[in-house]
Amino acid sequence: MSQVIAIANQKGGVAKTTTTVNLAAALARQSEKVLCIDLDPQANLTMSLGCQTPDELPYTIADVIDKAIAEETIDPSEGVIHHREGIDLMPSSIQLSGYETVLINEYGRENMLRQYVDAARPYYDHILIDCQPSLNILTINALVAADSVLIPTQPQFFSAKGLELLFQTYSKVRRKMNPDLKVEGVLITMMDKRPNFARDVVELIRSTYGGSVKVFDAEIPMSVRAIECGAEGKSIFAHDPKGKVAEAYANLAMEVMDNAERQQRRTHQHQAVR
Repeated sequence: MSQVIAIANQKGGVAKTTTTVNLAAALARQSEKVLCIDLDPQANLTMSLGCQTPDELPYTIADVIDKAIAEETIDPSEGVIHHREGIDLMPSSIQLSGYETVLINEYGRENMLRQYVDAARPYYDHILIDCQPSLNILTINALVAADSVLIPTQPQFFSAKGLELLFQTYSKVRRKMNPDLKVEGVLITMMDKRPNFARDVVELIRSTYGGSVKVFDAEIPMSVRAIECGAEGKSIFAHDPKGKVAEAYANLAMEVMDNAERQQRRTHQHQAVR
């Protein structure tokens, strides 16, 4: 059973794309089959996985959405780029930027991405959707298509405060569109343990949300090397495999795999009772 995770936060600069790349690489290193979907018109994920000219690609996620709108059959392998670290990518481009307007008058507009994800599920263990820093119709599409949402956040007051809005959106999607959507967990990123305020904010996040949702044990350290590897089109495991950031993302991958295993057990138990 494939695990589909939307990586989302309406605040920019919280390491969504960095987390998508490195979590995907960490899972692939565990022999898991991973597909990443770039759902941001800025195409940062596409570039971080080695495609420096995304606007020249012949087929992107925008073309997938076009097929969904036209109710055409979607081939989940069409347009997929294979990265050397064992990650598959459905890329994005600036073409996607107009789709908030395109979708606004479409019936079932929140289900367009789900058609592609459902077609791809049989071929992957994990599908990671990198969302843009906005709670627009594209992000809603990701939340409707996903099994869970992973929320990266910096240990800063305003980043922590912004979680409230995201949880409100999550609750609305769960009530009205995807009742099975869960919170995969809150991930502390860009962590610098030296300032007291950073530790205070982490404690605030864990005390505020830890009772109702998972706050990952793994915390991603602040690192220049993590920023560098995105420009080189590779993960932290190819750039600095023995560093603290690689260790943190490896630990995150184990927590995500444990989540998936527990969910599978619950599903099997539920089916057995029925």
